[in-house]
Amino acid sequence: MPRTASPRRRRLLRYGAALAVLAALGGYLAVQYDSSGTKSPPRCVVEAKDGDDGAAQRYEMSLAQAVNAATISAVGTTRGMPERAVTIALATALQESTLRNIDYGDRDSVGLFQQRPSQGWGSVEQIMDPVYSSGKFYEGLAEVPGYSRLPLTEAAQRVQRSGFPQAYAKHEPDAALLAAALTGRRPAALNCTPATATAKGPGDAGRVRAELVRAFGKEVLPTARAAGASAASTVSVPVPATSAQAEDEGVPQRGWELAHWAVAQSEALRIERVSYADRVWEAGRGWRTDSAKGSETGTATVGIRVAQ
Repeated sequence: MPRTASPRRRRLLRYGAALAVLAALGGYLAVQYDSSGTKSPPRCVVEAKDGDDGAAQRYEMSLAQAVNAATISAVGTTRGMPERAVTIALATALQESTLRNIDYGDRDSVGLFQQRPSQGWGSVEQIMDPVYSSGKFYEGLAEVPGYSRLPLTEAAQRVQRSGFPQAYAKHEPDAALLAAALTGRRPAALNCTPATATAKGPGDAGRVRAELVRAFGKEVLPTARAAGASAASTVSVPVPATSAQAEDEGVPQRGWELAHWAVAQSEALRIERVSYADRVWEAGRGWRTDSAKGSETGTATVGIRVAQ
């Protein structure tokens, strides 16, 4: 008859199993915290609530995904595209690459939108530039008659010509939430927790200016500031008094679009503080109301300060 394990051996086996579970749990918990030991891992979150009784909406993404999402939005609005176009573009990128600028894909597809050099989208180097690839997507979308009135998946498919045309629809709620924040319609809706404690070196205000111009065009900054005439650690971005974008309940969308772009870039560009109207965002603290802020830069200016 088969031999049974002794009580001592059974206890050892149980102890071993328990230790294995604890080790696995410890590994899981370790990846939930950044190396600085904080309880908030590097990430970005968009949160919004529709009305007093509306359900809260939330979308969480990595810092790299937030940078790409903000770029897609900036390129769209700079081209004069409406929020609906930005929603379509974001849903497409969510499906094609999960908002990651990847250098691989089906056949020769690469980039945020998985565009193919062999199909005339540009060179691999060009497509791997999020500003370029976003621009090419909007070019294609603008050629779709009545795209803003079409179902999202149909509008996206007219541009992408994917083998899975219905796949875009499932991303519409998240894309719409992101677009509302990144185009500036929802104030202070994007919050990022950069890994500032482990980042290396100070920020570079000149680089912030260069990236602003790349995403929004040279008109985003006056010539003097674009050339670096302002303080070494700060960038002041004027918000036009009469924006081409509509205002939502008196809140200038352009200002919040620029502020959210800066928050999304907080780790990549070592931005530690963003201010607009009476709100201030600080790395590690998020958004807060500051009634004295208006006298600091003015409500018609977005202030961006890099780490020293």
